[in-house]
Amino acid sequence: MVVSVAATGPGTDAEPVSSTFFASRYVRDPLPRYRMPDRSIPREAAYQIINDELMLDGNPRLNLASFVTTWMEPECDKLIMGSINKNYVDMDEYPVTTELQNRCVNMIAHLFNAPIKEDETAIGVGTVGSSEAIMLAGLAFKRKWQNRRKEQGKPCDKPNIVTGANVQVCWEKFARYFEVELKEVKLSEGYYVMDPVKAVEMVDENTICVAAILGSTLTGEFEDVKLLNDLLTEKNKETGWDVPIHVDAASGGFIAPFLYPELEWDFRLPLVKSINVSGHKYGLVYAGVGWVIWRSKKDLPEELIFHINYLGTDQPTFTLNFSKGSSQIIAQYYQLIRLGFEGYKNIMENCKENAAILREGVTATGWFEILSKETGVPLVAFSLKDSSRFTVFDISENLRRFGWIVPAYTMPADAEHVAVLRVVIREDFSRSLSERLVNDILKILRELDARATHAVRVSSATAAQSDDGVVSKKSVLEIERDVVAHWMNAVNKKKTGPC
Repeated sequence: MVVSVAATGPGTDAEPVSSTFFASRYVRDPLPRYRMPDRSIPREAAYQIINDELMLDGNPRLNLASFVTTWMEPECDKLIMGSINKNYVDMDEYPVTTELQNRCVNMIAHLFNAPIKEDETAIGVGTVGSSEAIMLAGLAFKRKWQNRRKEQGKPCDKPNIVTGANVQVCWEKFARYFEVELKEVKLSEGYYVMDPVKAVEMVDENTICVAAILGSTLTGEFEDVKLLNDLLTEKNKETGWDVPIHVDAASGGFIAPFLYPELEWDFRLPLVKSINVSGHKYGLVYAGVGWVIWRSKKDLPEELIFHINYLGTDQPTFTLNFSKGSSQIIAQYYQLIRLGFEGYKNIMENCKENAAILREGVTATGWFEILSKETGVPLVAFSLKDSSRFTVFDISENLRRFGWIVPAYTMPADAEHVAVLRVVIREDFSRSLSERLVNDILKILRELDARATHAVRVSSATAAQSDDGVVSKKSVLEIERDVVAHWMNAVNKKKTGPC
């Protein structure tokens, strides 16, 4: 690459026309980190500098921690780049983009069996992700509950929401930001989703809704929304309350209709009043786009909808942010009409089969216990049968040597003692990659096992004396972990600002 900067005379510090970037001063000068530089640099140099730094990022295709789409067809990439300069909020200026969003809302509403006729308009909105979608749905539940309590002459200052402890952090954000008590159903070993029976027991007159998860982040499992609906219906009859259900289908909303059409989790259940889904997960669109659909117009309080006219005609809006790009909405519409029901079904079946292959391979190692279910989001969550010699965190760290990003984490309360690895199977994760991952895991298991065995043999290398004078020996492996923990603690103390 040539940095095209012409010399202007003797003494100039401009680079010669023939100079390449790597022969220029730009590779010697320190990069700006905290202050804007005083002088401009050539566009080619700016590109190369940033591109070289980005080489140190992980490979998105090997990021098995994420549910988010990392590959789309070239034709859709062109549509995205062609609309990247459109601000979605300018509905009067970009009416076709607005129409495409409305088409997506209606297609998704019908996919979720909303009780609307073919010629009726569904109630929903595109968002920047499921986090915003959940905030909007939660606000609608809170406002409806407040209005009902005011009509009854009852206090409305202590709303709560019931969820499982396995919910994504956006639910905790909603509760904290909008002053709603979060009542969590604790987990237990072997049962890592919300128990509908316990959830309904926690419901009271201040509950604005019960949130069920269709595709738990931890294990991919679908919660039993139908049982929750039946139990909550009975409780509402007994108490006279009207507690509804929201389904967080961020991961599973674009899976269940294609793989498990007989599963009742959506608007077929009377108490389900709203559903969110992430278009940028199994909706097969790049980040970030989400959707929230309401059962009917009466489930979205009118006072939450703003009407503006300073961008042209009257425009209704119900979002937390204002400006946002149009590209992802256009990309969602592309996927819906390009793939159709048949295409989505084929992709989800492939993901499910590749997850099964990976599950078999992990099981065949003999080291792991599979915690995820075969029905649910196509992922494999597994824990070590014996963590005395090394942990899942050791495995996760070593997998990065091969380029794989596989998260290790502990379960929420009351199952914190269970630590797992989780591999998410996306559209672009093939069977050959699955087999390669298992081979790399086997290599790491052998290395860690050999190191642990060696550490036991030389465990007399050091000894530590306790307060009571008893000398206890530490293995080499324990020493290594102590040293790593010491330096990690030192690094963490130097970190500043929010994560």
